[in-house]
Amino acid sequence: MKNNTLMFGLVIVLIIVAPFLAVWNSAPQTTTTDSEFYFGVEYAVDDHSVEDCKALVDRTKEFTNLFVVDSFGITSDIVKLEEVCDYVYESGLDFLVFFISPVGDEMQFRYNFWPHLWISDAVDKYGDQFLGAYAMDEPGGSQLDIGNFRMINPEDIESASQATSLFVENLDAHVEYYTQITDYEDITVLTADYGLYWFDYKAGYDTILAEFGWNQSRQLHIALCRGAATVQDQEWGIIETWTYNHPPYMTSAEELYDDMVLAYHNGAKYFVIFDHPATDFSDYGILTDEHFEAMDNFWEYVKNNPDKHGIEKASVAYVVPETFGYGFRNGHDKVWGLDPYKFVEDMWGDYNATELAQKVWSDVTYLLDEYGSGLDIVYSDPEFDSVLNQKYEQLFFWNQTII
Repeated sequence: MKNNTLMFGLVIVLIIVAPFLAVWNSAPQTTTTDSEFYFGVEYAVDDHSVEDCKALVDRTKEFTNLFVVDSFGITSDIVKLEEVCDYVYESGLDFLVFFISPVGDEMQFRYNFWPHLWISDAVDKYGDQFLGAYAMDEPGGSQLDIGNFRMINPEDIESASQATSLFVENLDAHVEYYTQITDYEDITVLTADYGLYWFDYKAGYDTILAEFGWNQSRQLHIALCRGAATVQDQEWGIIETWTYNHPPYMTSAEELYDDMVLAYHNGAKYFVIFDHPATDFSDYGILTDEHFEAMDNFWEYVKNNPDKHGIEKASVAYVVPETFGYGFRNGHDKVWGLDPYKFVEDMWGDYNATELAQKVWSDVTYLLDEYGSGLDIVYSDPEFDSVLNQKYEQLFFWNQTII
């Protein structure tokens, strides 16, 4: 039985979306920017401040071309949102705006305006500088860790194939409010995540920002996100997030610079740096002057080396089964939010979930050492299987002996 997440998403679509399709359909079309690489910061804080948001724009506008407005206290209030967006626009930056489901758990409307109508107006008002909507956050990671924004509850999962279908269907129901707009407006609908990228794209997102943070392998997450985007013909990027839950919070300036160059060389279309201003750690939240200096240096590198964007290309891909919603954080990571041994009745060839998790982890570790930036990780999916041989020179499959 499907959980109430799907029903909630359908209510959103039926109550809110349907009456306004005619408005979207009549909205004029625009063309997005021709820029191939977007680089900037995200203002993300619940205890919002319009003036602090503007200050971060001023601090970064000389060495970025993108700003992400991610503070619900701002984005849920049309007066504050337009004040900030006007300021970002006048500063010459392209921008994205963070939105969540318009209707909350208690069926209360979360905004004092209609987000989809505002988006349509923003296309007219801001033109190419308004890139689109950052819709919801970390659906895949929340599912893996059974967080608040999970698409399926553990008790609803009876098999891996059922979990695959439910995750995609339920997430699609949530994001459809925003993805439908792309039928009428030339905008991007993206989210950030740290797992299950393939299934995020399947649910309707056209761009995913893979998270760089903690002690996770940067190249592994590039392989997962770039692979999903390449096969499904979408865009991808990186967002640099927390490294620590205490000062200094972010990775060092030197490591941040290396991460930016790595993503740029691997062909990311976006690189966003998460900044949470609600801290006394520095004048601009968790970002320090050293981080800003590293960003400035990187922007100079980008301007001086346009030919190095995407020089590291994947020629080989590792293919995992369609229903294996594995977290890729260690050899015993979760599958669809459950420990692998919970899928006692699922078999992938000769492997159960526990055995396959260990084999996949071992294979991927070996292949990353062998191919580095030349490796992508993709899924065997009837919808896209015919594309794999077109995109990669060599394929390694989960049921082959790799090592």
